[in-house]
Amino acid sequence: MQFRQQALAKSQSAEDIELPVRYARPQGWLALAVTLVVMAGATVWAFTGTVSNTLEAPGILTHGQGGYVLQSPITGQVTSVLAREGSTLRAGAPLLKVRTARGTTAVRVLAAGRLTTLSVSIGSVLRTGADIASVERVRHVGDPLVATLYVPADRAASVRPGASVDLSVQSAPAQTYGVLRGEVRAVGRTALSRRQIGSWLGVEQLGEEFSAHGPPVAVQVRLHRTSATRSGYRWSSPQGPPFALDSMTLATGTVHLADHHPIDWLLP
Repeated sequence: MQFRQQALAKSQSAEDIELPVRYARPQGWLALAVTLVVMAGATVWAFTGTVSNTLEAPGILTHGQGGYVLQSPITGQVTSVLAREGSTLRAGAPLLKVRTARGTTAVRVLAAGRLTTLSVSIGSVLRTGADIASVERVRHVGDPLVATLYVPADRAASVRPGASVDLSVQSAPAQTYGVLRGEVRAVGRTALSRRQIGSWLGVEQLGEEFSAHGPPVAVQVRLHRTSATRSGYRWSSPQGPPFALDSMTLATGTVHLADHHPIDWLLP
């Protein structure tokens, strides 16, 4: 009881009331200021900032019309080759002359296009149904190139038409010439099998390569054109490569998906 009275008397002393009260040390005020600035910046960024998301997929440059494998309709020996790889042929143009038991016959292409692969040479012996060549369908010689990316089926839903795409082209190293610019034009609705891809491109091996991790979805990319570069397409570098691009050139595309606001992650 005595100690309690002494404590009450001391707390009511006028001398104690005049003593200053220290709320925080200077170091504490500095830490508080820094914390408030960081919190304010984080709040502003949460409402106005964005987080970019990308998706990478293998692909190929083509004229967008697909291709086909030309097979021999006869059995015989090749005596003459009338076109070379890279040539553009009209529908029904002769490709080979083959000597058969009934005489020499011309083997012709089925539809107009660009000869991308020739599998035979003079002296080759053909059997009916044997693969002779791969032909890429081309409507006109000046048709622009497009890129087709083969995106994993479980990620294709995140790709939207209009999304920007950067393409690293196999024949033009990105370290030297930069990346080719484009945008998504269309997204396939169903996953493609190895056989479907090979048939469309006219090269069975490409079907195996693009479906190595499961059936993908085809995403068509329109390339941005410009007269300021030798290739006729826009690159991340001012000039791009000093040569024209060929169809059936492999590429790797980076698709820039829709940006997300961080605040979306915080809201229920």
